[in-house]
Amino acid sequence: MIQGPSTGLRARLPEDVPVLHAELYDDVATRSRADTRPWAPIAAAGGSSPYEPQASDGAEAFFSVVDRTSGELAGEALLWGIDTHNRSAHLGMSLRPAFRGRGFGAEVVQLLCFYGFTVRGLHRLQLETLADNAPMIGAARRAGFVPEGTLRRSAWVMGEYLDEVILGLPADEWKPADWQR
Repeated sequence: MIQGPSTGLRARLPEDVPVLHAELYDDVATRSRADTRPWAPIAAAGGSSPYEPQASDGAEAFFSVVDRTSGELAGEALLWGIDTHNRSAHLGMSLRPAFRGRGFGAEVVQLLCFYGFTVRGLHRLQLETLADNAPMIGAARRAGFVPEGTLRRSAWVMGEYLDEVILGLPADEWKPADWQR
């Protein structure tokens, strides 16, 4: 497990799937804001949930986020689109509603940076999020990510087009948190 003071990143377990599916996927409005693919009704059982643990081809690294105090599952995090030639990847995360607003997001972004830069030796991390997603933008900026552009009206979300922002961070600009030193 990769650990911070309050959270940890561990492998996705089969028992995580129904919880993540119920609280993150079945919330249509939230899922529509978090994924570029359209929401469709998918059962958590049967191996088709997007949270189902799968063998990786190296292009992604999926984690479950845990609250280190309680041991509870707090959400999911991932690096995706891992490009071993350019040594870059995209970062994403989603916390269960009960774990939002507690500072976990900023810590999870730092843990993903540690994994990407220190463990995997990547050169650059990037994230894309809706322009009105202040918690994610704030968490990324606290880790050193810099806004690099706006994709105007590029995301179809629940009946309207919304702007997305791109934030990036090269490895040599990442400043580990005090607790990571």
